[in-house]
Parts: sequence; C-alpha cells; structure tokens
Amino acid sequence: MPPKFGTSGLRGLVSDLTPDLVADYTRAFLRACPHGGAVHVGQDLRESSPDIAAAVIGAVRGAGLDAVDHGALPTPALALAAMRAGQAAVMVTGSHIPADRNGLKFYLPGGEIAKSDEQAILAALGSGSEPGQTGGYRREKGALAAYVSRYVEAVGTEALAGWRIGVYEHSSVARDALAEALGQMGATVVRLARADHFIPVDTEAVDAGTRDMLKDWCAEHRLDALVSTDGDADRPMVVDAGGHLVPGDVLGPLTARSLGAEVIATPVSSNTMVDHMGFAQVTRTKIGSPYVIAAMEDAGGKVVGYEANGGLLLGFAAQGPAGEIAPLMTRDCLLPIVAPLAMARAKGVSLAELVSDLPQRFTAADRIAGIATEASHAFIAELTGNAEARAAFFADRPEETGCDLTDGLRVGFADGSVIHLRPSGNAPEFRCYAEAETVSRAETLMRETLAAVAARLA
Repeated sequence: MPPKFGTSGLRGLVSDLTPDLVADYTRAFLRACPHGGAVHVGQDLRESSPDIAAAVIGAVRGAGLDAVDHGALPTPALALAAMRAGQAAVMVTGSHIPADRNGLKFYLPGGEIAKSDEQAILAALGSGSEPGQTGGYRREKGALAAYVSRYVEAVGTEALAGWRIGVYEHSSVARDALAEALGQMGATVVRLARADHFIPVDTEAVDAGTRDMLKDWCAEHRLDALVSTDGDADRPMVVDAGGHLVPGDVLGPLTARSLGAEVIATPVSSNTMVDHMGFAQVTRTKIGSPYVIAAMEDAGGKVVGYEANGGLLLGFAAQGPAGEIAPLMTRDCLLPIVAPLAMARAKGVSLAELVSDLPQRFTAADRIAGIATEASHAFIAELTGNAEARAAFFADRPEETGCDLTDGLRVGFADGSVIHLRPSGNAPEFRCYAEAETVSRAETLMRETLAAVAARLA
C-alpha cells in the first residue's frame, strides 16, 4: 500500500518513501499551504529518518525557501520552534509504528495541518520541481532547551522536589528532554534502558512484558513515578509508584483540571469519566488530532484537547503553579506528564491517590498487528450495517444499549461497559478499546474481543 495520510500525518513503508516521493509531498505542501518563507525540519531516531529528512531539506531549498535543520527533536518541540518563528515545519517520524515504516507530519505557521490541507497537498502532487532555486540552510540547536524551559518556568523548580522519577528512555527522541525537565523541577531522575536502535512504543497499547518490566523498575528503584513517550514524543506514558499505567485519557482531564480548563475536546474513544468531572462542555470527535483541533477552534475559550493516547493540546494561555504557559495546538507529551505529577506532589498525595479520586471508569486498549486495512474496514462495515451480525459477534455480552459510528464502531451494553472497534489510521492494525467499572473487567473485555476479532480476521 502506498504512503497515505492517517490520523496524524503521512505514513508508509520506508521502502515506499523514496527521495522522489518525499520531495514531491514536500513541494506539494509548500504549494498548497502557507509557509512563512522557511521550513523547520526535525526527525525521530529511526535509522531511516536522516535520509528522509535530507530529501525534505533538499526539496525545501529547491523551492527557494530556507531550511532550518533541527536534527533529532521531539515533534512538539519542533512545532513550538516553528510556530514562534511564524514558519512551517516538517517532522520526519513514524511515531509509534514499527521501524520498517516512517512518515511526515506537516505544520503550518499556526500549527498542525487540517484535513482540508491534506486534500490540498494531495491535489498538488506531481506538479514537478522548480529547478535553479537554492534556498538557505542553517542548523538550529536551541529548540530543545526552549521546549524544556516552557514547562519548567510554568511548573516551577521545586514542583517535584523529593520525588524519584524513572525515565524509560528506549529510543524516544525526548529521552534527554524528559530527564532535563524533571531534574530542573527538582526530581531525582533515574534513567533506564536507553536503546541504540529504534523500539516502537505505543503508549496506548503497552504489552504485558513491558508492563511487568515497568512495575519491576518501580519497585527496584523505589520510584514515585516512571515516565516515557512514544518515538516522536507527542504521546506520554506515565506509571504510578505501584507500577500501574495511568491511561492517556486520565492524564488528559487531570491536566485540564490543573490548568483551569473549562472546555474539553476529545475523541469518542476517550474515557467517559471526563463527562462527570464538572467541565462546562465536553465535545467528542473522530480519532486524530486534526479533528480535535477543529473542535477546539470551534469551541474557543479555556479549551484543552487530548486523545486516548495521552497527547494533549493546549488552546489557551493557562496559569501553571509558577507562571503562564502559552497555547500549543499540537499533541504534546511533556505537559500531561509534569502537570499531574506536580499536582499530586503539591497535594501531598501519591499519583495513584490522585487518580483514585476521579470518577471510577476504566479503559483498556490494544491492537492486532498485520491485519490488512481492507479486511478491517469490511469487518466493521458488516457489523455496523447488519444488526444481526453485530448481535452474533457480541452474543456473550448483555443487551446493546447504544451504537456510536463517529469513528469505527462503539457499542454500549446494559451493564455499562463499552467496546469500541476500529482499523488503525496509520498501519495495518485493528484496534480495540474497552471501558468498564474496573480495570480487570476492562482488560478482560478488551482481550476477549480481540481474540474474537483475530478468529475472524487473523
């Protein structure tokens, strides 16, 4: 399957992301979208990313524009630098998907591209190059420090004093930024498992072996919390002192509450606890940051957006414990990590105790890899279009009480549980989200449902 736009950016096999194709998409982006006269370019730590970044830079300069090369940098740090300069950006990353795949994320001077921009880019493909033009080039090394300072200045240098926080480094492009930020906030940082090769970490679907490893580290190093991100650092991972993962759609509303947000925009897959936390408005969207951004822009005011994967978007100038933090309308990992930790420490409670005070709804999510996208879509179409087929597939579940087709198939049942099925927008994977009254019940529902899907499709 050729590279295509998914829930966030262009993704495809590395073998298909040829220099010519990358250059064509870059030129199409520059034709279709505003750029402010320069393009900032960043990359994650995949082996394929430097060559793809070089193709992007070559196309930018060939179009007569300046290229600002940030090298390896978290996606939100790149977006922050470009937006402050009033210029466009391209991030070379496949996010959390395997190393044989990669992609491009495009940013306008004001933030992420919208779905309408994606269509404009596709329409501008294949228009050829502009020979004879050579834009400028410079290497920029200050964006990471500026990104870290953004949070330290808002949260404060004593916000995490006395806490021991582990950083699971793996191949996250934010591993140094995480350690630096937490250390500057007063924490004792324990750096763990730095990798010299790319490891695909999906913060929304952490496998059992990794969960056990994280739990063992928390006990061995007497940690108050353990944190990490996906490959390009627009999704957080947070683990409490007992080694239990705090889901992204719990980190999101906690962060929003700490910042005084009044309006929430979040995909339909997110935990329904947010509906019972006293926010003035909660808007549900399709899955993907472009949809969340559109809902945030429509809502205005003190709005925060987040996804079930934990990526958080700040839509207003918020007040942190130590200072103001400006809006950043792109998925970020660092704010939803440090804000809940600082809140717990300020209250004198553990992270687990902070979470336990929230409405008791629990989610679990995982995926089956290697499922052809066509097969996934056909299966979802069968269930959504045929009530008898849906009843047969969910035969062991209580009576169906509701069916939401906002994005995939989300079914509510008489016992209050929810099962949400959808094909991945970025890879040949089939995803399942489950929600129930306990952690164990949500995880059991998720595993049982994926086993039933595998029996049909795998």
